[in-house]
Amino acid sequence: MTTASATPLIAVSELAARYGHIHALHPTSLYVAPGEFVTILGPNGAGKTTLLRAITRLIASSGHITFNGRDVTGLKTHQLAELGIIMAPEGRGLFGDMTVRENLVLGAFKAKPGELSGRLDKVFTLFPRLHERLDQIASSMSGGEQQMLAVGRALMADPKLLILDEPSLGLAPRVASEILSTLGLLNKEGLGILLVEQKAPLALKLAQRVYILSSGSIQAELPTNQIKSYHDLARYYFH
Repeated sequence: MTTASATPLIAVSELAARYGHIHALHPTSLYVAPGEFVTILGPNGAGKTTLLRAITRLIASSGHITFNGRDVTGLKTHQLAELGIIMAPEGRGLFGDMTVRENLVLGAFKAKPGELSGRLDKVFTLFPRLHERLDQIASSMSGGEQQMLAVGRALMADPKLLILDEPSLGLAPRVASEILSTLGLLNKEGLGILLVEQKAPLALKLAQRVYILSSGSIQAELPTNQIKSYHDLARYYFH
């Protein structure tokens, strides 16, 4: 496991966001080391999605962000994506009236000539069902297949940091386990991952560290091997 002494892949300092007069995210700091798998857990309404949207500049926020040692605080969402910060959002965000192939190709927005086929092959190796349904309209697929497509499209951008918001939401346990296990394989290949997830047992098996978010604030940062039971989580959830 990469230690905190290395230059972080991404470091967030005092990041805060609000919706009108409501503080949805209090000043929050976290990091993901190169090649690290970090998960963010917390109860519903804790501010997890807000945190990810603030990191990726999908909502206005204050604070400071560095990526690979570079100050990226003032960059816009598409500029962060060009650097390799790619998010698969909650709700998948697919183009439902387009085919699997078209959705995947759109993900490869920064691919150089000749790179597209290699990226497609990698996605099809991870998710063979997408290859089987290449010309199928995205909205006609099952929920699990659509989530595979959402992750596959994010991978087509060749991320340096892959951010995922609730990829198992609404999926059958077997399908959710399959998708999260694939994320574990990607991490073993060196991909940095920041995951928000409700299925804590699955997330904790894959991640090296966990941040526990509650009421818009981080209550704890722990190595996942220190969390032995739901009681360990609950005392932070209801801090």
